[in-house]
Amino acid sequence: MDTHSTRPGNVGDTLIYLSVSFLKVCNCWKYSAVRKYLIVAFVCFVYLFFTVHVSRASTRQDKRPGVWTGNSVYSQSKTDQDHADGEVNESVSPTRSNVVYITLKSKRHKPAIIRGTVRPKLRRKKVKVRQQGGTQDKVKDAGHKNTVNPRLGYSEIDGSDIGYSSIRIYSERAPPWFSNDDITTMRFLADSKITQIDKVAPRGFSSLILFKSAINGTDDVDECRKSCGIVKRPLDMSEVFAFHLDRVLGLNRTLPAVSRRFHSLGDGQPCPVVLWDPSLSPVVDQPSEKLNWGSYQTSLKHKCWHGGVIPKPEWSCTSIHHHEWSKLVVFDFLLQIYEHLDKNCCGFKPRPEDTCVELGHHEECRDKDGIELTHIIHRKHDPHHLVFFNNKGYFDRDEGNLNFRLLEGIKELPDQSVSVLRSQRLREKLLQSLFLDQQYWDSQGGRQGIEKLIDVIERRAKVLLTYINAHGIKVVPMNS
Repeated sequence: MDTHSTRPGNVGDTLIYLSVSFLKVCNCWKYSAVRKYLIVAFVCFVYLFFTVHVSRASTRQDKRPGVWTGNSVYSQSKTDQDHADGEVNESVSPTRSNVVYITLKSKRHKPAIIRGTVRPKLRRKKVKVRQQGGTQDKVKDAGHKNTVNPRLGYSEIDGSDIGYSSIRIYSERAPPWFSNDDITTMRFLADSKITQIDKVAPRGFSSLILFKSAINGTDDVDECRKSCGIVKRPLDMSEVFAFHLDRVLGLNRTLPAVSRRFHSLGDGQPCPVVLWDPSLSPVVDQPSEKLNWGSYQTSLKHKCWHGGVIPKPEWSCTSIHHHEWSKLVVFDFLLQIYEHLDKNCCGFKPRPEDTCVELGHHEECRDKDGIELTHIIHRKHDPHHLVFFNNKGYFDRDEGNLNFRLLEGIKELPDQSVSVLRSQRLREKLLQSLFLDQQYWDSQGGRQGIEKLIDVIERRAKVLLTYINAHGIKVVPMNS
């Protein structure tokens, strides 16, 4: 007997086939003609009912939206599973009308999510402000604008008009290397309403562009406590990176710095803004007692102020504690800052645009002991500790042209900083830290640009660790 197709699409052929076959069977039995045809009609009715019911159920299942069951997903054999990460072959013909083919996209490798860098859902907060002498509460938006004092009358009234701070902290607390004062100062520098911008020349410093905020109640730069900031050139943006590196390494010697845009400064580009501290003073501000390379090297040998020992006059000591120089060296080497200890660029091959070349200092490297150290700053009320000032770093200097002169005379380095470099977590911490400053993050091209800067620091950290091992540098606690 030939096998006939009984698919739902050939219902007519199937009925004829069943009728003829059943009549042949019935001829073998002694039934009347009427009874035979009644039986055939009943069998055809049952078959038609079953076929129509199944067809409708299949059509209904195909039209159900958003239902994904195990029967609706087409799965191939193990030999086809190599295509799981790519496009499924569309040339495979379906066997049933309710088969669903799913196109699987290739896996996308996303960068790791750093803790505290995922922005939560923003909720508008209402703050109730009670007026003095009244009984009613006025509800004001938390992001209200401050009123500017009109008597100062500066044409560049600049402030944060975006309704939220550009210093973003999405976790419960800021990274642990920042103090509460750091966060408050960063938000002040980034978001405060500016009422005046002046060019000033504090004693012992070159000219500075200083902005004053609405909370500053005086025009005297010496009374400008935590209410003024130094505006630097867009080319000095590495000062912001330097601040974060200082905090991550546990040095805590730089002044807080953020990135900020001004309407009339920097041609619209973000500028680094550094907190101004009126208590800052050069370590030696007497013209006859300038600190030079020779006296600096002598002071390193005698470990000035270490262990509470009062230095002798012939030791060429300043008020700075011995450990402070080790902290400065770690900081300067990673950022390749030469303005503090090597202003003439004697320890590396400078570029034509470097300050030491433009001013002709590079040609004065013959008398190395007489080269003056610059920007060596401390606070008047804290003379034993350095304040790292003018911290422009250089990321375009490769490992073959690093300034190892910075490490001369150094026999000890701070254990806290070295442990961070050895921990394999320097990148993670810097990403988490720099993410706080949205203006700086965006100005460097987002995470991709920041990662390139960190690549440079990591390579220099490996060089420094190799130098420590090769020269027997001691790693000791240097807590203040």
